[in-house]
Amino acid sequence: MVQTNIGLAGIGKLGSAMMGQWAKHNISIGVYHPDQAKAESFISNYTNGFLLKETDITKLDVMLLALPANRIIPFLQKRKDTDTLFINMATSLSTDEVKRGLPEKKVAGLKFMGHATDLKEHGNGLFITGQQLPAALLNVFRYIGEVKKDDEDVVINVNKMATYQAIKAAVEIEKEFERNNLPMDYKERALTSLAPEVIRSYSKGKLGHFGQEIAKEFKGKL
Repeated sequence: MVQTNIGLAGIGKLGSAMMGQWAKHNISIGVYHPDQAKAESFISNYTNGFLLKETDITKLDVMLLALPANRIIPFLQKRKDTDTLFINMATSLSTDEVKRGLPEKKVAGLKFMGHATDLKEHGNGLFITGQQLPAALLNVFRYIGEVKKDDEDVVINVNKMATYQAIKAAVEIEKEFERNNLPMDYKERALTSLAPEVIRSYSKGKLGHFGQEIAKEFKGKL
């Protein structure tokens, strides 16, 4: 197993997705949660996880904060006298805002562009940072995707735009099925299987003949 001095706070969708991908490569990651029982339960699902206690955080080189935006600053306010580099992963929380509020803390931003379910199932994530990150951290993230240097605000803009267009498409599918009086289970299949895989195939240039013909027809109307 590849040993690291990196910790993770946040055992939700993003934290779970990253841990699952790192487990495939035997990358050790410490896990912290204020409720130790929850941390232990989480770690039991991953062979690469080990438990971090409160006193262990100050000994880390890097602590990943895969927490909701409203929990990151309170989390950092409780951390005293540490040289640990904290990584803000909350999409909607500006790292500059965190730094202004807590200038005594070492903080950098690293935002995930995409959906946690996709990262969990396929890996190959895209992470955006506006800072120079430690080589050890970059090496760990290369096992689960690419780290690109850019303004972190681009992440929320892309995520918002893609989410809006995806919901728009889902609503249009629902309307079409209602107009044609098609069964509910057919609609569910279209939304959960057909549409996502068509989008994935289109993005990779792997549409089948049927899909290619529809794409030509659609583009001809634009």
